[in-house]
Amino acid sequence: MVAQQGRRTDARVLAVAMAGLMCCAAGCSAGRAGAEDARPAAVSTRSGAVSAEALHRAAATLERAGSARTRTSMEMATGGTRVTIRGEGVYDFRKQSGQLTVELPQDPAGAEEHRPITELLAPGALFMKNRGAGVPADKWVRVDTATLSDGNLVTGGATDPFAAAELLRGARTATYVGRTDVAGVPVAHYRGTADLGLAARSASKGNREALRAAAKGFATAEVPFDVYLDDEGRIRELRHRFSFVNGQHRGTVAVVSTTLLYDFGVPAPVRLPESGDIFAGKIAEP
Repeated sequence: MVAQQGRRTDARVLAVAMAGLMCCAAGCSAGRAGAEDARPAAVSTRSGAVSAEALHRAAATLERAGSARTRTSMEMATGGTRVTIRGEGVYDFRKQSGQLTVELPQDPAGAEEHRPITELLAPGALFMKNRGAGVPADKWVRVDTATLSDGNLVTGGATDPFAAAELLRGARTATYVGRTDVAGVPVAHYRGTADLGLAARSASKGNREALRAAAKGFATAEVPFDVYLDDEGRIRELRHRFSFVNGQHRGTVAVVSTTLLYDFGVPAPVRLPESGDIFAGKIAEP
């Protein structure tokens, strides 16, 4: 009975995540903030590797590329429960805006399957439709990402692609793993650790406050990553491993967020909701 109750508790934690507002959005236990030391990353390389600056420039390289299609996955685990949320859409790196359709798996607590959530990503804001939990079907929920203790790196069930790239501005250590391919494209694979505090200080205006919040909200400001850059320095795949403390149940939630980018230069129009289309009421707990 105790084991079953523990599994239900773990499932409840992840059910909150799948509903579109991670438990950390309501206030995780504060982790340590990013270190103030702003030394550049030290990157171990082999023959043919690009320099450390290529990782720091990855976000700017995407801006020059303009836009891309993206597929995302977010795997969350706590206790004995593990779920994966998947998303797909387009992103405009110059406008720092995008649209994703996020597919939620069956609720681990046993509830019926969720409808896909439509998400609009914009500087400083996340908009969600089909949020459920008392929100009318024709209304959007707007979240100020600077108020989220994870900086919207986890809350939406998909990490904002540009915010994910800007995390590399905080790369402190990285190792060149070697050459491989992603979806048939030759890439260079790097593995390292980024500091959220350093990334926040180097980030664009649209992501600065959100990353500062994440630096304080996660269990640790150090974020391990694997990144795959094509021969033009563009990110083809980026994987981060986050960890935050769930204050309600005193457990640590481990999150692996993966972003895949392809079809660079595709149209990526995003129309943000009018004020009258945004839900102003109270969101019920899932």
